[in-house]
Amino acid sequence: MDDKDLRQIGGPLLPASEMDEAVTTFIRSSPADRRWDEFSFDWSQADANRLTEGERSAVEFVTIIEDHLPGYFALYDQNFPLDDSVEREVFVHNRELYHFSIRWAQEEDTHARVLSRYQVASGMTDPATLRESLAVEGQKRFETSYADAVQFFTYPLVQEKATQLYYQNLRQVVDEPVLAQILTRLSRDEARHFTFFADVVQRYLRRHGDAVVEPIRDVIADFRMPLADTIRGYWRWALRIADSARYDHTDAYEYLIKVVNRAVDAKSDKVTELIEFVSACRTISGTPR
Repeated sequence: MDDKDLRQIGGPLLPASEMDEAVTTFIRSSPADRRWDEFSFDWSQADANRLTEGERSAVEFVTIIEDHLPGYFALYDQNFPLDDSVEREVFVHNRELYHFSIRWAQEEDTHARVLSRYQVASGMTDPATLRESLAVEGQKRFETSYADAVQFFTYPLVQEKATQLYYQNLRQVVDEPVLAQILTRLSRDEARHFTFFADVVQRYLRRHGDAVVEPIRDVIADFRMPLADTIRGYWRWALRIADSARYDHTDAYEYLIKVVNRAVDAKSDKVTELIEFVSACRTISGTPR
C-alpha cells in the first residue's frame, strides 16, 4: 500500500504510514502537561480599557476568524471521508488524518472560546450580543475550489503561519496582561499546527515531486485568508488592525519557500519556478484584488 498512488479528490495521497508518522509527531509535540483551556486564565484581571481601539478591533476580528470552526472542518469531512464512499486504502489514510484533524479542531475551538470569554470578561461586550454577532458570520458557508489533496495542507500551512506571526506581533504591543497571555498561547498552538502542515507538504514533495507543484502554486496564486470573501468590509478591517500590529499573510510565504527547499535536494525546473513564483508573491501586499 505504501508504494501505491492513492487518489480521491483529484490528487495523490500520502501513504497511510507517512500520515501516521506526521500525526504522531504532532501529538507528541503537545504533552498533557502543556495543554490549556479557558480556565487557564484569571479572568478577573481582564480589562479592555487598557486596549487601544485598534487592539479591541483586532480582538473582535480574530475572534470571528477563530469561531468559524465548523465551516473550516466541514471541508475535511467532505474531502477526506470516513465511510464506504472511498476505497479501503483511502479510508485507512483518511482515518490516520482524522487523528490529527479532531485534535486540531479541539485546539482551534479552545481559541474561539478563549477569545470570546476575553471579550466578555474584559467588558468589550456581553454574551448575548457576542453570540449573535458571531452567528452572522458563522452561518456563512466557507468554500474552496481545491481539487487536489495537497492543497488542503498547503492552504493551512500558510494560514496558520500568517496567524501565528500576527499573534506574535500583537503580543509585542498590547499592554493588557490577560490578553498578552492568551496571544502567547495562541501563537504557540498555531506554530505547532504550521509545523504539522509543513511536515505533510514536505512529504508530498518528496514522494510526488513535480506532480504536486502546480496544485501548490494554485493555492498561492489565489490565496485569501479565511472569510476574506464573506466578512463585510473585510479588507478595510484587515488594514485597520494592521495599524496595531503587522498583518500581512504574504509574510508566511518565506516559510513555504523554506519548506520546499528542505523537501527537494535536486530541484526540477517546475520546483524552481514554484520557488520563484512564491518569492515574487511576497512582494505583493495582502490587499484585495
